[in-house]
Parts: sequence; C-alpha cells; structure tokens
Amino acid sequence: MPVTSPWLRRILITNLVLQVLIVVTGGLVRLTGSGLGCPTWPRCETGSFTPVIHDAITFHPFIEFGNRLLSMVVGFVALLTIWAVWRWARDRKPMMGLALGILGITIGQGVLGGITVLTGLHPTTVMAHFLVSMTLIVLSTALVLREREPDVPARPVVPLIVRQLGLATGAVLAVVLVLGTVVTGSGPHSGDAEEPARFGFDPRTISWLHADAVMLFMGLVVAMVVATSLIAGAARSRGWWGAVLLVSLGQGVIGYTQYLTGLPEILVLLHMLGAAALTVTVTGGLLTLWARDPARVPAPAEQTLSA
Repeated sequence: MPVTSPWLRRILITNLVLQVLIVVTGGLVRLTGSGLGCPTWPRCETGSFTPVIHDAITFHPFIEFGNRLLSMVVGFVALLTIWAVWRWARDRKPMMGLALGILGITIGQGVLGGITVLTGLHPTTVMAHFLVSMTLIVLSTALVLREREPDVPARPVVPLIVRQLGLATGAVLAVVLVLGTVVTGSGPHSGDAEEPARFGFDPRTISWLHADAVMLFMGLVVAMVVATSLIAGAARSRGWWGAVLLVSLGQGVIGYTQYLTGLPEILVLLHMLGAAALTVTVTGGLLTLWARDPARVPAPAEQTLSA
C-alpha cells in the first residue's frame, strides 16, 4: 500500500461525501418547489447574490441559496483535492488525472446549474444535472480507492466472464438511473411550485419501465454476489457486491413504497440518496474486479470458480 498522509485520504473522502450530499440538497430543492427560489444566476435575485428580505418572501429562496452555497463548498473541496494530491501524491498521474477531472466536471456542473435555472427548470437540464452528479460520484469513489493502491498495472482477480457480467451490471445501473430521472421528470416533483415543467410522458408507463430495468439489475447483482463468492481471491470485490445487494434491496422497498403511497417527499429524497449509494458501491464493486497488488492476484490462467 502506498505511503501517503492521512490528510490526503480525509480530503478525498470529504470530497466524495460532499458530492453525495449535493445530490440530497438538490433533491430537497426540487421536492420543496424551490428550484426557482433564486430566479436568476449567478445572482440569487436581480442586483443581489443573496435572498432579499421583504414582506412577501417565502422559504424557497433560502433553500435554493443554501444549495448554491453548498455547491461553492463542493467546488472549493474539489480544488483542495487537487492541492492535496499534488502535495502528497504528485508523482501519481492517475490520481492527479481523476482529481483534475472532478474539478473540471464540478465547474461544468455549476454552469449547468445556472442553465437549469435560466431555462425554467426544464426536465432535460434537471435530468442532466443529476446524471453529471452521478459521474462525479463515480470519479470521487475511484479516487478514494486509487489512493490505497500501488502504481502497478492492474490485473484481473476474476475470470473474463465475471468481469463482463460486472460491466453489464454497471451499464444496466446507468439505464436505471436515466429512467429514474425520466420518471421524476414526468411526475409531480418538478422543482417549481408555480409553473411545473414536465416531459409529458405517462408517469405510470415510465415507472414500470424503470421497475423492469431495476429487476434486471437486481438479477445481475445477485449473479455477481454468487460469482465473487465462488472465486478464490475475490473477497474484496465480494464485500462490495454484497453492499450493492443490500442497498439495492433497500432501494426496491423505498421505490415501491413511494409509488404506492403517492410519492411522499421524504421517500423520494431517500430514494435519491440510495441512488448515490448505489453508484458508490457499484463503482467499488467494478473496480475491485481488478487489483494492483501482484502478491494477491493470481495469473489469468489460474483464475477458477471453486465449489
């Protein structure tokens, strides 16, 4: 394991936590109808970067402004992440590449947030905003895992068919996330309390398409848990896929409950947090199908499924 400062890992984990938290606060903005609480960007209101107190003011500007403040913290920590990698791991180019990618996409996410406000919370931009956050969570998770790995070529710890199954599982998760955003863009939680913008799709039909994709995903996850349990030397990946299964089951319970109970805001918010947790765990499960510790990685010809 590479020797680095404990502060480097703390900063990397803080960055990951904030990338997840901004998804939750963004969901809170939408679920409270506060998406246009600050009707312009980058200012909150005309002539002011902060909400202006007046007799007719509601809580919406403060929720949206709070999310914007957190976005600034996320951007600062993304910049701090680059400094930390340069300070304690400057010779590790893969880590610096991930850190630079996180900062660049975080900046782009801020611009996309502004476009989302200026287009009146069009569901396409809201959808893109969420999916970009999932991308940032993937990169942030990869950076946390990479910090503990040596800089040697990665070698597979499972047979090719299991790696292909894992990649298919990740691809189906991407479909699940996209369909989930379409469900949201077709349902009642538009983000604007006064003028909701919707896709126009039938919410019931889209919800069932999303549920079908989730069922396929669950089947693949179970297959990955079984496969990694049967392979010697895949204990680390097995732990990650076990976590994926637990989160997936929780997501399924929340998803069906919110559908049957009329989409209460708290369950929708928990479902968004679960989506972020799934992204973290699936990323970990996929990356640990390879390893950079030669002492623990069997040669490809030696990789077998054991009874």
